[in-house]
Amino acid sequence: MSSRFDNRTPVQNSDELYRELRKKRNVKHIVHWKSPEFKYPSTAEIRNLNVVSRVWGQGDRFFKYASEFYGDPKYWWIIAWFNQRPLESDFKPGDVVNIPLPLSDVLDYFY
Repeated sequence: MSSRFDNRTPVQNSDELYRELRKKRNVKHIVHWKSPEFKYPSTAEIRNLNVVSRVWGQGDRFFKYASEFYGDPKYWWIIAWFNQRPLESDFKPGDVVNIPLPLSDVLDYFY
């Protein structure tokens, strides 16, 4: 399985903003990962997925849905990405959450 860092490159940052951090670490620059460019599945790709809908309720969390549907809570970000709502606070009770399946196909569309 791919890593979310596979298609990202490290960037050396010597910006003045990080001067104290660089001094504390005794380094000339800080290494950051370049921001990813997210690909969202096309309408045709979404039609090929099985999308399960749930109504967001009190106590719901992305990691709980990921654990239930993918068998692994670390894929919580797939649900956030697919719904185009990066934060759980973006959902209110009664909102519909879409969970795309199967995970392997969703990951292929993401990368």
